[in-house]
Amino acid sequence: MSLVTDISVRELPIFALPDVVLFPQEILPLHIFESRYRIMLKNVLETDSRFGVVRLDPETKELSNVGCCAEILQCQTFDDGRSNIVTMGQQRFRILKLLRETPYRSAMVSWIEDEKVMDQDLLENLSESVKCALQDVVSLTGKLFDAETLLPDDLPDLPRELSFWIASHLGGSVSLEQQVLLELIDTTQRLQREYEILDHTRKDLAARTTLKDTFMNSDKAKG
Repeated sequence: MSLVTDISVRELPIFALPDVVLFPQEILPLHIFESRYRIMLKNVLETDSRFGVVRLDPETKELSNVGCCAEILQCQTFDDGRSNIVTMGQQRFRILKLLRETPYRSAMVSWIEDEKVMDQDLLENLSESVKCALQDVVSLTGKLFDAETLLPDDLPDLPRELSFWIASHLGGSVSLEQQVLLELIDTTQRLQREYEILDHTRKDLAARTTLKDTFMNSDKAKG
């Protein structure tokens, strides 16, 4: 009798990072210096070069239930055992069970994907609205701070990939919001939430830019 292996479930080393949320296709450089992670890195490089990145709450010290698999693209190890690595986010996963804590954390995880899109037209329209809001935020930011800011030429076209790119580039202390976005399995919901965030930011920047222009014009009139 042959045994059937569930390829959607596997054991994965876990790298816990305070207030850090990794998304698919995001580049994440890491400096490895703790002994437990040196051991983990050695073992990972001997297998498939993959481990899980999970947000650690800095106050409660609790791990989030959902993380993202990181694949090592580059590794530089120094004579003292420290290493600099460059990783890229791959599949998201849900922690089913923590298997051990030493010498490093390891968990049984299951891969997760977004659900099938039910309304493609709605998703495409929402995607365009998000891009427009994003462009406005970038333009207004440049105007407010007198600095040229441009969107990258390789901004993702596909809605799912676009939603992950935006989530990974949210500014400020927003790891809790990013964790919510990471856990969503509906691309439309993720983009809708990102549109709300961008639209709020756009309105705030527009108001600040108008206020700045008013003061500048007032100063010119006095001069």
